[in-house]
Amino acid sequence: MTPGNSTERPQYAPRAYRSASAIVSGVLLLALAAWLVGDAVYRGEGRAPWLALAGLLLGAPLVIAFTFRPAVFAGEERLVVRNPFRTITLPWSAVVAVRAGYSAEVLTEDAGKFQLWAIPVSLRQRKRAARRQSRVAAEDPFSRSTASAHSADAVHKPVRAWSDQAVDELRELAERNKENETASGEVSVRWAFEVLGPALAGAAVLAVLLLIG
Repeated sequence: MTPGNSTERPQYAPRAYRSASAIVSGVLLLALAAWLVGDAVYRGEGRAPWLALAGLLLGAPLVIAFTFRPAVFAGEERLVVRNPFRTITLPWSAVVAVRAGYSAEVLTEDAGKFQLWAIPVSLRQRKRAARRQSRVAAEDPFSRSTASAHSADAVHKPVRAWSDQAVDELRELAERNKENETASGEVSVRWAFEVLGPALAGAAVLAVLLLIG
């Protein structure tokens, strides 16, 4: 920002959202698949090794699509939503609302709504956050001890589930950047052929192996 120029907008670092539990699940699933396929290739007979390899070619891209791939990137000009099979680029001017019910979604005027796979809504996390907030509120906020003083401050700062916090941040970014001249444009959707291609190839090979008996 140029000194003395108050008309320039403040710049904020881009934000990225991913599900840590999904990434951990993806690592475990790929490790299990590699072990099973390796065992089938090493010990299997006849068509078993080929069936195992074809199954891996089909299954690995799907595991990656649903665990590693989902992400949400929020910058000053646009929101990029990377779902399992599609990447959606939404200028902030096209975003009508961001909400979290049973799933996190972004709504647009012309292109409809898109689910945010990278921000899964967990009812368990919501209940855990509500219980924690209740415990904090039950503590004595008038105690002079340092611990209770921090608890008293926490009463005024509601404990939220991670998904709800993320949606609140995206909603704030949408409101702040909606009138930004550089945040205009049309919604674009691109299919993830780098995921669909290998998965379809694996399905085709697996089908041929099963048909030829």
